Amino acid sequence: MTQHRSIHWFRKGLRLHDNPAFIKACEQASEIYPIFILDPWFAKSANCRVGINRWRFLLQALRDLDNSLKTLNLRLFVVRGNPNTELENLCQRWKISRLTFEVDTEPYAVKRDEEVERQMGEMGIEVIKSLSHTLFEPQRVIKVNGGSAPLTYQRFQTIASKLGPPPKPLDAPTLESLLGCKTLISDNHEKEFGVPTLTELGKDPKSCGPLLYPGGEKEALERMERQLKKTNWICSFEKPQTSPNSLTPSTTVLSPYLKFGCLSSRLFYHQLADMYKGKKHSQPPVSLHGQLLWREFFYTVASVTPNFDKMEGNPVCRQIPWQSNPDHLEKWANGQTGFPFIDAIMRQLRQEGWIHHLARHAVACFLTRGDLWISWEEGMTVFEELLLDADWSLNAANWMWLSASAFFHQYFRVYSPIAFGKKTDPNGDYIRKYVPEVKKFPSKYIFEPWTAPLSMQQTAGCVLGKDYPKPLVDHSVASKANISKMAAAYNAAKKDKLNNASQNGMTAQNGKKRKQNKKDGLVQKKLKFT
Repeated sequence: MTQHRSIHWFRKGLRLHDNPAFIKACEQASEIYPIFILDPWFAKSANCRVGINRWRFLLQALRDLDNSLKTLNLRLFVVRGNPNTELENLCQRWKISRLTFEVDTEPYAVKRDEEVERQMGEMGIEVIKSLSHTLFEPQRVIKVNGGSAPLTYQRFQTIASKLGPPPKPLDAPTLESLLGCKTLISDNHEKEFGVPTLTELGKDPKSCGPLLYPGGEKEALERMERQLKKTNWICSFEKPQTSPNSLTPSTTVLSPYLKFGCLSSRLFYHQLADMYKGKKHSQPPVSLHGQLLWREFFYTVASVTPNFDKMEGNPVCRQIPWQSNPDHLEKWANGQTGFPFIDAIMRQLRQEGWIHHLARHAVACFLTRGDLWISWEEGMTVFEELLLDADWSLNAANWMWLSASAFFHQYFRVYSPIAFGKKTDPNGDYIRKYVPEVKKFPSKYIFEPWTAPLSMQQTAGCVLGKDYPKPLVDHSVASKANISKMAAAYNAAKKDKLNNASQNGMTAQNGKKRKQNKKDGLVQKKLKFT
């Protein structure tokens, strides 16, 4: 029996449970080298869109993974450098015969992995890929849908029901299952391959926010178990009924762990299914199962849509003439819009790396079609930097949705930056925490402090325009103007579609005429020679 020397390349799936690619690496292997490749240039690049809180989460997840591997007499190798170069060097150094990794559907990853497969093929190294980051294989969903991605959630649900439940999660390997499989490490392993610190990556640890959501598989599983103990809450969970501005999260906050693959979506899905059995429970799209299906829906569409994270060249995205306003964009990104509810959300995001789903709705609508008329691509870039759970597919899809550029088309439904937050936090406690400049305002004025008399502003120690910004826009005026702009953009798109259809019809009609003329000519030619 062939004894392999295997490399398992960790990327997103930073866990041991339900990791089929890692299990494949261990099968018939005498030596296993788990690696994570970290490009130092990427970490130090000025264009790097990874904020300090997400770097901290990643490094914690890697340390947790290394600790778990130690219990199996294995170790993690954190490699610095370009993936293609480093994989080639390590395969030669360790005399590797097999490389395994988890499938990644993002465009950059697909291109990178194709090159790696070609490279390994030339070296005579077996490559095994396994899908475990999503519930279903996107290409299978697309095939069942007739060869194209479903473009509505309802259609995706229909296809998912035909596929049946996702595969059951695999157990984490044990010492017994890895009998005879080991990692060989050198005396200078920590120096050469240890998990780096933030300082080593050129990041300032002091700029991190409070550690509310530690990274790693251990924390992911513990957090999931804590949530699953709340049976009634799990069964009655409806996302729209949760609070975007509660001082403690009103949802599971499992999204960062799903993003990095510290938690298997298949494990969470089946744990929920077990809890639902025999009980009355909420249903998709608002249930927790529904939230996982939203993730699948967007992953599927993103996997086959060109330029999914851009407006131009993106076939599912409406072309809308957004304006460029760097000053307004900067003030929005830093929580200085003059609308305390919006600013509180953006400050929480910058400090903690996570905000509620509906809070994301509010600030995304405000930046785009609601008030500032700035492109969703700009907001997506800010979220990509600051969110712990920044996910390429979900981030782009949600920004298109909230800007009414794709998936959602009721552009006239605009979130109020004043009234929306009042529904769940009438006293403004959330604002008082994250926008302390206005914390002494009475509840009557805290959502719109510019309406307070000057004497009251002075008493509260916050004069508008001096201690806290005046609103960037008049919401009632800006939102109405923007609804008109959206209507114009939609009408223009509709006219273009009709014109294209008309042109296509004329082209088809001309084609039929040409065919008929050709046929008539052949008939005339035949008659002539008969």
